[in-house]
This record gives sequence, C-alpha cells and structure tokens, in this order.
Amino acid sequence: MRKVVLVTGSQRGIGYATILKFAKNGYDVVIDYYEEEEKAFALQKLVKETYGVEALAIKADIRIEEEVKKLIQEIMTHFGRLDVLVNNAGIVMDKEFEDREVKDFQDTIDTNVIGTFLVSKYGGLEMLKQKQGAIINISSTNGIDTFFPTSLDYDATKAAIISLTHNLAVQYAPFIRVNAIAPGWVNTPMNQDLSEEFVKEEASKIYLKRFAEPEEIANVIYFLASDEASYVNNAIIRIDGGY
Repeated sequence: MRKVVLVTGSQRGIGYATILKFAKNGYDVVIDYYEEEEKAFALQKLVKETYGVEALAIKADIRIEEEVKKLIQEIMTHFGRLDVLVNNAGIVMDKEFEDREVKDFQDTIDTNVIGTFLVSKYGGLEMLKQKQGAIINISSTNGIDTFFPTSLDYDATKAAIISLTHNLAVQYAPFIRVNAIAPGWVNTPMNQDLSEEFVKEEASKIYLKRFAEPEEIANVIYFLASDEASYVNNAIIRIDGGY
C-alpha cells in the first residue's frame, strides 16, 4: 500500500514542487487549496498522468476548524491513512509599518499559525492511531534572524511556527516526528513582485549568489519525511544558501 502525503497550499510554489517530489517517489498525494482551483485540479491531473499514483484535490480553508476536520476526514475516507503532513500554506502582506493594521496581523496569524495548528492537530491525531507519521512545518529565516519591518507580522508567525514545532514534537513523541524547515529567499510566486534591484541586492548577500528554486526546498522536505531521516526529530533546518 502506498503512503499518503498531505501538502497544504500546494497549488503553487514550494507546495507544488513538494507534491511532485512525493508523487515521483510513489506517494499518493493530497493537494489542499483554498483559491486557484483550476491550478489545483491541473496539478491533480498532471500527477495522475505522469506518475501513476492517486491524487486528490480538496478545497479547505485551514483557518476554520470545521473545514480542517472535513479535510482530514475526507483523506481518511478516501485513503484510510495519512503518513506525512507538510504544513506549507502561508500568506505574506508586505506593508510599510505605519500602514500596518490589526486586521493584517490577524489574517496572517490565522493562516500561518492557527492553520498550522489545526491541520497538525487533526492530522496528527490520525497519525497517532497508526503509531507512525511525519510532520514538516514550513517556517522561514524571517522567523530566526532575517527581519523586515514591512513584513513583521509574517516574521512573527514564522517564529511562532518554530515554537509550535518544538511543542508538537513533545506532544507526539515517540510516534510522530515533527520538524521544520526555515527557507531563505526562494523563487516562488510569493516573491515574484520584488524589484529587480532588491533581488540583486539580496542575492549578493547569499554565499551561493542566487535564490533557491522550489524543487531544492522540496528535496529537504522529502528527506525529512523519509526513513533516511528516521532519527531526525524536533529539528529546525535552515535552507538559505548561506546568508
């Protein structure tokens, strides 16, 4: 029986690359999306036709508890198991500090932190029944030591995800390994509106002199889910090319 992976926010960017990485390696995949339905179903079709595994696209607002419950229930009904959870869904809304509003902060917290908590709770409880599983959370170097006041709410949520990772590792031990990655700059749609000048300036600070590609991040996510990482737990892995 094939293993099953759920990747939240998987219709583009790192999530998209992660779905393809797992499918290529024989996993059945669950494509979670909230917007861009057409892209989600196009990815589902691509996975089925290219890799011959099962792919299930499910719309769910991970900020809402009942929708997360239904998401996990649908996975269990369809596949009967959940082996890997990748909490990838996240938003960023860059604004000048003086223009930042409480609503902006709340929206970012709801998606990035509450969403990660809810999916980890209900997905993790199913994994506990199986007495095995892996959760990989997507944090950021912004949650550690690269700070931008124009995205201070995003930075705060990524720091919160690191704390959440540590607590989930304690809660789910010894059956579920919980780790997080902290990418630096990645060539994703989230960063597509950055100015050419800013990209050049930031790339110059990176030892490898370039942004990462989503596939390079997906490789590390896959490793953390694999048996080759069977003794990696409660770790925060930085992936920034040397910044």
